[in-house]
Amino acid sequence: MNNELDVIAIGNALVDVLAHTDDAFLAARNIPKGSMQLIDAPSAEALYATMGPAVEISGGSAANTMAGVASLGGKAAFIGKVSNDQLGAIFRHDIRGVGVEFESRPATGPNPTGRCLVLVTPDAQRTLQTCLGSAGEVGPDDIDAAQVQRAKYTYFEGYLWDAPAAKQAYLKAAGIAHAAGRKTALSLSDGFCVDRHRAEFLDLVSGHTDVLFANESEITALYQTGSLDEAAAAVRGKVDIAVLTRSEKGALIVTQSGTIAVPAHPVARVVDTTGAGDLFAAGFLYGLARNKPHAECGRMAARCAAEIISHIGARPETRLSELV
Repeated sequence: MNNELDVIAIGNALVDVLAHTDDAFLAARNIPKGSMQLIDAPSAEALYATMGPAVEISGGSAANTMAGVASLGGKAAFIGKVSNDQLGAIFRHDIRGVGVEFESRPATGPNPTGRCLVLVTPDAQRTLQTCLGSAGEVGPDDIDAAQVQRAKYTYFEGYLWDAPAAKQAYLKAAGIAHAAGRKTALSLSDGFCVDRHRAEFLDLVSGHTDVLFANESEITALYQTGSLDEAAAAVRGKVDIAVLTRSEKGALIVTQSGTIAVPAHPVARVVDTTGAGDLFAAGFLYGLARNKPHAECGRMAARCAAEIISHIGARPETRLSELV
C-alpha cells in the first residue's frame, strides 16, 4: 500500500507556552509540581500574566510523538482540533511543516485553540496548566476510517480522555484499526489523569490496547500497587507490549514472554523534561512499525528522549534519523 502510514495519532492539538520558574512560584499558586491540570481560559490568562519570559512552540502530547516519528523518517498523521485563530494557524503550519499529515477540519465554535502553560523549574521538571479550548472538541465524526486503516499503529493519548466526545472517538478508531488487522497504542499520559479515569483506563488497556506506554507513577497508579515490579506483573498479558519508563533508570519492556531492561541514553545536561515520554513513544512506535526487535525499539526510543530533554521544547531540534 503506497500511502501506508507508520502511525496515526489522536490527541490534543495545543500550543505550548514555556517559561522558567521556581518551586515558590508553584507553591504560592497551589499548583502541584509535576502535574497536569485543566484550567479555564480566564485562569490561563491570569497565570500567563504572572509568568516570566515565555517561548511559544506547537505541542500536544500525541502531536509531539508524531513529529518525532516524522523526524525519524516515518510516515505519520495526526487527528486533532484547532480553531481559525492565530495559535491554530501556528499549530497547523508547524505540524505540516515537520512532515505530519494533518487534515482535521477546524473547530467552528467559540473556543480558542488550546494552549498549555509549561512551567519549568531548575531541576528540569515540568508542570502543566492546560486550557483545552477547541482541542477538547475531537469526536467520532473526526475519525476518517480510511485514514486509520492506512496506519500500522493508531496511537491515543490519555490526556484526551478528559473530553467526553473523545472517548467515543478513541473507541471508534480502535475498532476500525483492529477490524483492519492493525494495532493500537495508548499512553497513560499522567498519574493525575489515571486517578481521574482509572476504571475506564483499565477497560481501555485490557480491551482495546495492544501497546501501552506509562511511566512508573502512572502504571503503579493504574494498578494501585506499591512497586513497579508489582505493576509490571499486573499488566503482563493485558497488552502485547507494555513500555514502562523510569526516567534516568531507563525503561522496562514487558511482554508475555519476558522483560527487557533498556538503559537511559546519556545526556550531558538535562534542560527540560517536557516531551521526554512523547519522544520515547515516537522512537518505540517507529521501531515497531519498521519491524525492529523490541530491544532495538527501546534503544531508539531512549535516544529520542535524550535529544528532547537536552533543550527547551517538546519537538526535536536535531533530525532524529541522523541520531539513530
